[in-house]
Amino acid sequence: MQEKIKEIATRIKELREISNISVEEMASRLNIDAATYRNYEAGETDIPASILYEISNELKVDMSVLLKGEDPRMHIFTVTRKDRGIAVERRKEYKYQSLAANFVHKKAEPFVVKVEPKPEGTQISMNSHPGQEFDFVLEGSLKVVIYNNEIVLEEGDSIFFDSNYPHGMAAVGGKSAKFLAVIM
Repeated sequence: MQEKIKEIATRIKELREISNISVEEMASRLNIDAATYRNYEAGETDIPASILYEISNELKVDMSVLLKGEDPRMHIFTVTRKDRGIAVERRKEYKYQSLAANFVHKKAEPFVVKVEPKPEGTQISMNSHPGQEFDFVLEGSLKVVIYNNEIVLEEGDSIFFDSNYPHGMAAVGGKSAKFLAVIM
């Protein structure tokens, strides 16, 4: 997996340089510090999927260009078979599978996300990104923390929210949780 992280980091750096954007400017656009951004480009730190999404928007490329190194080709539809989405393991807490990596000009990024349970009392890591997010629980129970609220979603429950606000998720009940996440 470390090799894949380095490949993505290299593509991001090359595209940023081609776009004539400095490290400091890109970090500012992403609302992160330049040191963190440098670690992303060096392949030393996993890049959260939400940051990958923002980077792709800033560089004006489809996210699959960052993930696979090639442009998506599908214009009318794309099919992703069960458990065959492109793996995007960008954060320790979550395992992502991209569901529409091959579709051109997406207006949203759909993922299936798996979250493993953590010991009681473990703090939920928070993140934020521009836009909105829709999450639909497919399996297990998921605690969502957003704007001083803790909501437990069960299988079949969903949440739609402004993802500019810091938010985080955790599997609860001692079992992993799987949910459909759509970032817009």
